[in-house]
Amino acid sequence: MLNIIDTSFDSCIKCTVCTTRCPVAEVNPDYPGPKQAGPDGERLRIKNPALYDEALKHCTNCKRCEVACPSGVQVGTVIQLAKARHGGFKKGPREFILSHTDMMGSLSAPAAPVVNIATQLKPVKKLLDKVLGIDERQTLPKYTHQTFRSWFKQQTARQTLFERKVSFFHGCFTNYNDPTVGKHLVAVLNAMNIGVTLLKKEKCCGVPLIANGFFDKARKNAELNMGQFSDSLMDSECVLATEPSCAMTLRDEYLEVLHVDNHAIRERILFAAAFITREFAKGNKPDMKPVNLRVAYHSPCHLIKQGGVIHTMELLNSIPGLEVIMLDQKCCGMSGTYGFKKENYQTSQSIGQGVFDQIEALNVDYVVTDCESCKMQIEMNTPHQVMHPLTLMAQSLA
Repeated sequence: MLNIIDTSFDSCIKCTVCTTRCPVAEVNPDYPGPKQAGPDGERLRIKNPALYDEALKHCTNCKRCEVACPSGVQVGTVIQLAKARHGGFKKGPREFILSHTDMMGSLSAPAAPVVNIATQLKPVKKLLDKVLGIDERQTLPKYTHQTFRSWFKQQTARQTLFERKVSFFHGCFTNYNDPTVGKHLVAVLNAMNIGVTLLKKEKCCGVPLIANGFFDKARKNAELNMGQFSDSLMDSECVLATEPSCAMTLRDEYLEVLHVDNHAIRERILFAAAFITREFAKGNKPDMKPVNLRVAYHSPCHLIKQGGVIHTMELLNSIPGLEVIMLDQKCCGMSGTYGFKKENYQTSQSIGQGVFDQIEALNVDYVVTDCESCKMQIEMNTPHQVMHPLTLMAQSLA
């Protein structure tokens, strides 16, 4: 029995706009494009599951097809659910390691210095390539010895002094890999007289689990997080996320992909830049000093899907002295775990080349993006350091 979400494909008018916006179809002739893989293919799969097309594995779930669709078809979701129903996910050791970020972080963070050295060694990278299929040309993210949650314990007493409070869903990367963005969010909000609290317990939002086919685990995480959100929102105004993919998953994928009902609190789960710019519009703006830099801003796909790029641009344009050049809205090609897989490496690089070329043609001090996955891809393929918008905002605090 199909539910109403699963039948969104029936609104497809076959205009193929989604395919013209698909970064994979542009560079990989083996992928027929989201129209054929999604709505067209779904009609066939309903008639006969044997008509499932293995080409669906090339989809990165960037959601650009959904942004482009004039009929509101959830093309990416149709493809993801089709892969789940018809065994289209390869769930081997590689997929488990790449997707279970909570577990890998909790195991790796205590031994971060050793792990970080080991994963950068050529023999280790070659071994991961040959045995697991994690491409040796990619640079694996480093871990932090002090997690964001352990750092935040030292801030708890200060945060209780603020009358207004928001909850922060920090996500796996901020907690286990690089706490910088989380620390800067706290600094910015405190400068606006807003305190920060954390969920008592937090699990991965689920986006890497969904991307690798571990739907049951993603659903368990979603149910736990939803319970934590409900408890947290009794004492805080809203829940903020600084990672676009986390925000999209918490707000949209929980219902549309995992079928976890989040209606009661969805509107109180916000991308951090959207909340901050809303506060600016109300007059709650911290004192800021000039940051005399020239930066290029890259729009993450999942932030485009949420219509959130305008909020980040407002935030950046509010910083005195900052010159912002907005790059064309092209996909960087990393797409979370997608670009780390050996069979996807060339596609990932070909997709991102347009972004790399734009950056190389500009004389900028830094590249700015909201997405940690985009940050990794750009730093691996250009000589530029990549900053989060909140890092620039924190630097501007007087």
